[in-house]
Amino acid sequence: MAIQVWRHVPGKLLLFLMNVVAATALIFEGYNQGVLGTVSSTPGFIKMANIGADGVVTNSTKQGGLAAAYYFGGICGCFSGGWVGDEIGRKRGVLCGTVFGVLGAALMAGSVNSDMFIVARVIAGLGIGFINAIVPPWVSELSQAHDRGSSFSLVFVANYLGVVIAYWINFGVRSTNDEFRWRFPLGWMIIPLLIVDMCIPFLPESPRWLIANGKREQAIAILCKLRGDLAANDPLIVREVEQLDAIVESTHHKRNDLINIFLAGRYSGNLHLGRRAVMGFLLQWIQQWTGILAIAGWSTTLFHLAGFSSYKSLWLAGLVNTFGIPGTAAASLVIDRIGRIKSLLVSFVTQGIALFLVAAFIKTSEDAAHAGNQPQSERLGTAAASFVFVYLWFFTMFNIVPSWIYGTEIWPQEIRAKGYSFTIFGWAAGCGMTQFVIPIMLNRLGWGTFVFFGAMNVVALPIVYLFYPEVAQRSLEEIDLLFTSESLLVSKNMVEYYRRMDEAGGNVAVAARRLLVEVDGGSPPASVGEQEKGAAVRHA
Repeated sequence: MAIQVWRHVPGKLLLFLMNVVAATALIFEGYNQGVLGTVSSTPGFIKMANIGADGVVTNSTKQGGLAAAYYFGGICGCFSGGWVGDEIGRKRGVLCGTVFGVLGAALMAGSVNSDMFIVARVIAGLGIGFINAIVPPWVSELSQAHDRGSSFSLVFVANYLGVVIAYWINFGVRSTNDEFRWRFPLGWMIIPLLIVDMCIPFLPESPRWLIANGKREQAIAILCKLRGDLAANDPLIVREVEQLDAIVESTHHKRNDLINIFLAGRYSGNLHLGRRAVMGFLLQWIQQWTGILAIAGWSTTLFHLAGFSSYKSLWLAGLVNTFGIPGTAAASLVIDRIGRIKSLLVSFVTQGIALFLVAAFIKTSEDAAHAGNQPQSERLGTAAASFVFVYLWFFTMFNIVPSWIYGTEIWPQEIRAKGYSFTIFGWAAGCGMTQFVIPIMLNRLGWGTFVFFGAMNVVALPIVYLFYPEVAQRSLEEIDLLFTSESLLVSKNMVEYYRRMDEAGGNVAVAARRLLVEVDGGSPPASVGEQEKGAAVRHA
């Protein structure tokens, strides 16, 4: 019989523990993003991977390729992980992901050449693809709507905590022998995955997955526990089970097949599911190309360019990334108040300015050093470092959470997990490309790297403003209505939104039900009451 310790834990505490386990799993992802920028510049790693000599990297292209291989695995894992999670359950799907992650981390730490290391990175990437594709939707399926934002904030604080741990571990082992200095940080990443493996058997499965697989009694028991130890006949539980039944039934519609979403949203009509897939992918791609990995993943190199010693560059890199933890927590103060889109626009403006100033101060610091004016060079290097902190604060407070949560909110509930796979795909592809080119750019362009990423913020700003409608404070019914125009422009889609609302007498549920009937090619319900009832069940 399966272990069901969760039955003896108070419901609210159980939900909190679920979020803690999810956060622990995401530490692995953040740690992977932060660890290699420093590790790949250590003498022992350089010798093992054959990317340089005498402790100096001379093949930055190969260095970038070693970093990017992880994300190739993530691209493969994000879709296969979602499929596995649907087939065998969320719990066992996560366990499969941790097996890949542990194996990949062990092989990385034990690598004897670059070929072995690349294979290990791909295997570890498969693991994080599984984890990213399953864990957040699983938490979403266990949470109520009003808890979802706080759940995401917790997860991404943990994600950044992983980056911070990576930098401080690298700082802590800086004086050890060449082998330990790079093998231990890579091996350490197994620890959060082992913690997840120990906790998973004691947690409840997703009620939605259980109902879809004929295990209604267990699904209802889990819902009763999570909603505050309610009785099975409580109206809240009865209503939620009815909603889950409708969601599971809608999941099997042909327009919701993953292949049809890939093929530009076939059969989705004015729901435009294919467009939403591209939007989720692109927003993550934009996030990775607006400078965060150059700041977070390669900040040791950045501070070295600013004129700091190796020792000071290491502890500054740890400090600046530690700064991201309260920044991410502060996102909860603004993400619902000013909305997803305004938050992103604020981030692009401030990030762009900060990156241009970082580039300017690094350039003038280098010029001062070449002219023999060391005090002036140090002052300008300190100014460059200060704007790295500014960049990171605004990124974590205004960018990271909106970029991830938006990719879930634009999807109907019945295909949220599938839709989220496209967001993970965008993350993996964007990170893979930037991790490949950043060391090459830092080596060849130096301070010009930050001019490039600053310019990418300028490019991103109008894209998000023109093509991404605001979804904060909107019901799920309304979100479907925001994508009905054939035009990609927000302004055109809002005109269509208001037209449909006017025709429905201002009733969102009626407008949403009419849209679904239109897409399905059926007849409208006989009465407004029936339309409202149908929409309430479909979109709860």
